[in-house]
Amino acid sequence: MLSMYPACFFHENNGYSVIFPDLNWLATQGDTFEEAMEMAVDCLAGYLYTCRMDGDYIPEASKMSDINPETVAYELDPDSPISICEAIVNMVSVDVDEYAKIHFEKSVKKTLTIPAWLNKAALEQNINFSQVLQEALKERLNIV
Repeated sequence: MLSMYPACFFHENNGYSVIFPDLNWLATQGDTFEEAMEMAVDCLAGYLYTCRMDGDYIPEASKMSDINPETVAYELDPDSPISICEAIVNMVSVDVDEYAKIHFEKSVKKTLTIPAWLNKAALEQNINFSQVLQEALKERLNIV
């Protein structure tokens, strides 16, 4: 399912800053507009995916027409207002499930070495090596 949120793209001296006002002022940036858009998609996907995994509330998206980039810029930094010609509001969309399959949930192959006797004992017990390694890493990293 496609998720869409408006984002403010602010053109700055060193590239573009991107702010999602609906999502707790979620922010990213890119050196070019294209890179900023790619980063915005990644940022949006990561935020929504994490909210889903944690069971956190996900607010509804505002209409693009309800987002004023000058107001957003002022709320971020009242001493440095930005002119409207240096900012645009654009809709950023991502299929979070598809994005997660490629970027967040993709498994990587690891090669490891264990003593032959340990390998034999584990095989005799039908141990799933990948599952045991994942569980051990999560425990070591304090990841639930």
